[in-house]
Amino acid sequence: MSGGDRAPGVLFDVDGTLVDSNYLQVAAWLRALQSVGLDAPSWRLHRALGRTGRELVGDVVGEAGLARFDEISDVHAREVDATTDRLRRTRGAAELVRAVARRGARTVLATSASPDSLGALRRVLDLDDVLDAVTSAEDVDRSKPHPEPVRTALDSGGVDPERAVFVGDSVWDVQAAARAGLPCVALRCGGIGPAELRDAGAVEVYDDPADLLEHLDGSALRRAL
Repeated sequence: MSGGDRAPGVLFDVDGTLVDSNYLQVAAWLRALQSVGLDAPSWRLHRALGRTGRELVGDVVGEAGLARFDEISDVHAREVDATTDRLRRTRGAAELVRAVARRGARTVLATSASPDSLGALRRVLDLDDVLDAVTSAEDVDRSKPHPEPVRTALDSGGVDPERAVFVGDSVWDVQAAARAGLPCVALRCGGIGPAELRDAGAVEVYDDPADLLEHLDGSALRRAL
């Protein structure tokens, strides 16, 4: 797609940003590791969220986990599926995305979730009518903090990188956006502190989507609105 065909837009991470799922994910990964006799502190699992499952397992438990990754991944998928009824939107998530769409910016979900997990997340969000594109783990070879997921989301949504902003909740989101040349507005609702998000390069930090929506006109999102 040529630059002239592209439009301003906002890219949104999903887990921890628009859906309050991070702590359910931590529990699911912990049970999956324990099912094969491995263990890890919850805080390390939490800090690895946002990467692909294989990268998360490798980061947290190393070769022992990678050697049994298929078993771990299967249990994790079952654990996640068992908690879909507990998923909920973060405060103001739907309202923020709809407000961005009403202003004429393209809206794109850019997540590292698997296609199966993404289906449940999209049902919780109930925003398909205002989304211009959705990308997941199956669309990329590398996960955040590599810029490929951000660049893929830009291309899928036809978004002009010079008029785009990324909204996420993790250090990986901030770093991936920066490497793709985008400013990242970070939210605390994923459980990472504001100082660490700013140190990673976030241009602004808000509590959650509702807080960002309240300050929308004065926020960095005005680049895309």
